[in-house]
Amino acid sequence: MTLYLDSSVLVAALVEDEPAHEACLRLLRRKNLATWTHALAEVFATLTGGRLGLRVPSAVAAELMDASLLPRLQLIELAAADMIGAVRESEAAGVRGGAIFDFLHLAAARRAAATAVYTLNTRHFVALARKGDPKVEQPD
Repeated sequence: MTLYLDSSVLVAALVEDEPAHEACLRLLRRKNLATWTHALAEVFATLTGGRLGLRVPSAVAAELMDASLLPRLQLIELAAADMIGAVRESEAAGVRGGAIFDFLHLAAARRAAATAVYTLNTRHFVALARKGDPKVEQPD
């Protein structure tokens, strides 16, 4: 049973001040976890960009990801055919603009044969989920 973690869960697991930190950290400590490789870029952008009220130096963000995330996660790659396939399906799912990234997270979760996608943005993911996608869950 593979569980898929999106970048919101990964960031919250790393940042102690995040309200969902404990729940996300518990998830990160489980076995059989996966995420899309692009999630690492999203984590980096969040940690270094100041959106959370903190601005982690790039080297520290890289070390956090290397030490705390990479050993725990199976990284899912999306080939060009996967990406184009998802983009072609996006109109039927009502995907526009930046929502394509959440839609691609769902495609990566499907590729990983995940049983659930854990996110702090459940509303966004539920709105985009197609038949056959893993269930969308919030960490508890």
